[in-house]
Amino acid sequence: MIDMLVNLYELPDSREIYEKVEQQGITLRRARAYERHIVAEWVGRHFSPKWVSEVKIAFSRQPVACFIATKDKEILGFACIETTAKGFYGPTGVGEAARGTGIGKALLFMCMEALRESGYVYGVIGGVGPREFYEKVCGATEIPNSDPGIYRDILPG
Repeated sequence: MIDMLVNLYELPDSREIYEKVEQQGITLRRARAYERHIVAEWVGRHFSPKWVSEVKIAFSRQPVACFIATKDKEILGFACIETTAKGFYGPTGVGEAARGTGIGKALLFMCMEALRESGYVYGVIGGVGPREFYEKVCGATEIPNSDPGIYRDILPG
């Protein structure tokens, strides 16, 4: 799977994206250190054990490099930065019942804006699945010769 590059100074305005999600009663925020076990367990239940490892790395950063979407104190989605490598986005996921609400897009922008605020000019989306989504939403472009990229020689399990 290819990697993609996002020009962080050319990101579209995110206010409408956040407002759409918040109007549904969904809270977007940076996860807190004392929630590590809760977020990691949720990710493990809905996604990959490898992602649990990356989420735990996100919680070792200061500030925490994991963002979550919640409603009524329940996690609906998450996104991390700088877990696989510096300047990298991901992993990210939205629970099945919450897909189509705009949470994925909002979490993507929260992460890209956090990378920009940290001083990065470009963000990397590694091992992209929904390529068209990232092209359309944040202008991501393919990084030539990036497959398999950093994800080569992954241990099974």
